Amino acid sequence: MSSSSPSLTRDTHAGHTAQRLTGRVAVVTGASSGIGAATARRLAADGAAVALLGRRAERLRALADELGPTTTAPILPVTTDLADPKAIDTAARTITATLGPVDLVVANAGVMLGAPYETAHTEEWDRMIDVNLRGLLHTARAFTADLLAAAAQGRPADLVHVGSVAGHSLYPGWSVYCATKSAVAHLTRNLRAELGPRGVRVKNVEPGVTVTELGHDMRDISMQTSLTRMRTDLRPLTAEDIADTIAFAVSVPTHINVAELVVVPVQQG
Repeated sequence: MSSSSPSLTRDTHAGHTAQRLTGRVAVVTGASSGIGAATARRLAADGAAVALLGRRAERLRALADELGPTTTAPILPVTTDLADPKAIDTAARTITATLGPVDLVVANAGVMLGAPYETAHTEEWDRMIDVNLRGLLHTARAFTADLLAAAAQGRPADLVHVGSVAGHSLYPGWSVYCATKSAVAHLTRNLRAELGPRGVRVKNVEPGVTVTELGHDMRDISMQTSLTRMRTDLRPLTAEDIADTIAFAVSVPTHINVAELVVVPVQQG
């Protein structure tokens, strides 16, 4: 591998990260915390203009205020309920009017609500389907025209789905969450077949055990305890680990698509 090839290791020469994404316009959903916030920080550090999408306006503004002084590219917080397709379309119009056409989308927003199947609150099922699947679908659709236009001009065009190893593993008590992530995995494969021939790189990043806020709001206390144990019984990933992985995947040469990335702690196997 030549010294100019992208890698997961940040280029800290001269005290800064290499500006691999200068000139690109990125959208990150679920940017108010966790993997979304870490990814926004990393993409901004790599030179991209970044639109921050999420429901928590104060957190988005705080992140924008944090990132603004660190980059010459614009940072745009856009408060959006990603379970509302009309809100996503409105956000997309705001972003393109302010930052220009989008060529990098990280559909990261998600919820993880575990419970035994027979006792689960079904409104939690609906919420996971609305955010993890419908929200991701409408996010991708809102920016597909921009991505296709970028690809037609020979520029990089990336649609990144943040899935989960739960999409192809067995986790009792997490059946509906696993089902939504399985849907994301197969959706990604089919969109890759549909959009890839036209130059859009569609990819699925599937984290294993990662410490974030994900799951903190589930109603089943026993599943909260189980999740805490899962994260303490091994050395888990951090949100920054996943952000670095995403940054690598979108910075490779335009003829390469890192299509599926399973990223797990070593102890998870």
